[in-house]
Amino acid sequence: MLNMTWEFKLEPTAEQISEIEHILDVCRNVWNFALRERKDWLDSRKSPVNACSIRQELILPADAPFPSYAQQCKSLTAAKADFPRLKSVNAQVLQQVIRKLEASWESWRLKRSGFPRFKKPNRMRSFAFPQMLKNCISEEGMKLPQLGWVKVRWSRRIPDLFEVKQARIVRKASGYFVMLSLQSEVDIPSTMPHGHPVGIDVGLEYFLSTSDGEPVKRPRFFNDLHRKLKLLQRRLKTKQTGSANWLKLHKKIARVHQRIADTRKDWHFKLAHHLCDGAGMIFVEDLDFRIMAKGMLGQHPLDAGWGQFTHQILPWVCFKREVYYGKVDPRGTSQDCPDCGAEVKKDLSIRISHCLECGSIKPSDMAAAQVVCTRGQRGIENACGVGVTGSSVMNSSQLALKQEIFGATPGSSLCP
Repeated sequence: MLNMTWEFKLEPTAEQISEIEHILDVCRNVWNFALRERKDWLDSRKSPVNACSIRQELILPADAPFPSYAQQCKSLTAAKADFPRLKSVNAQVLQQVIRKLEASWESWRLKRSGFPRFKKPNRMRSFAFPQMLKNCISEEGMKLPQLGWVKVRWSRRIPDLFEVKQARIVRKASGYFVMLSLQSEVDIPSTMPHGHPVGIDVGLEYFLSTSDGEPVKRPRFFNDLHRKLKLLQRRLKTKQTGSANWLKLHKKIARVHQRIADTRKDWHFKLAHHLCDGAGMIFVEDLDFRIMAKGMLGQHPLDAGWGQFTHQILPWVCFKREVYYGKVDPRGTSQDCPDCGAEVKKDLSIRISHCLECGSIKPSDMAAAQVVCTRGQRGIENACGVGVTGSSVMNSSQLALKQEIFGATPGSSLCP
């Protein structure tokens, strides 16, 4: 089963834009009401009886069940009798709003993200049609439930092999877009390790350094448009909140932010293809960049977009280019010698790795990338049953060819 999501620009009419904005507003009301219901249930359980709020406290019955997804969907159907506005929107669209809230709630409960927020006007930016009509794609546009035929800019042709399963309408600063979820009944095997290995180490001095000694300079996406953004935000202070000029400036600021994000994403894709041109295997560190973004230098990791590149774009490009993608343990990659495996203690201010055991002198970023490459190959070798472990085997750039690990143990499930 192969699933992909493609994005296309919509060109809706004035009536369709009005209908899209109406759907977004109703979805926002459903989100806020469902979140308020869950938050009230949570507040009534976490506050002691003898320590309630001085102002007011909502007290629910002790046997009141938690407002789960199924219960809130059932309440939504019953609420249509009292609120006719809910009938003007597709029922499945409103159910998808509650499903999205359920996912955000579970993510917060598992401490993976923050608490879900209430949506202000114009803050609900997307809704989804979970079921599409048959023969909904044509050369000029596509047929969407409740909206009818909408003109689409087809930037690429959808293969006949795929079926459109879902459509999500997204409002951005530059217009309206549709994200089509495509599905095909084909099984594509995972890419097997092969070819030349490349390790990647990210950093602040360079965006990344490869084990082959190629440093990639870190572009300053935010700094290039920071002056224009600062000017617009300074003008926003003099506008009355909610006025027409205030809304116009907000749209201009959003366009600048979208331009920054689009420029960063385009550069990431080009860099990922460049790395795949000369590699058969790519190894990266399994890092959580959200922790790095909370430090004193948090602006630089956010501007570089390491998480988007290493966890989203690079794996997808490797999948398309049939390049093996692997993650390794990041602990100590900058403290090990890539040639002999000895520990070389240093802090981030030291940019040269000088090993006293073997005398190796290399740039710190390149040395760390070679350690990442070696660890990735060792993981493949150990999984395939090849007994190559220990610090005596390093030489990350030629290790795969020397040991001939692929096909060494045909009985192993990870060997070709």
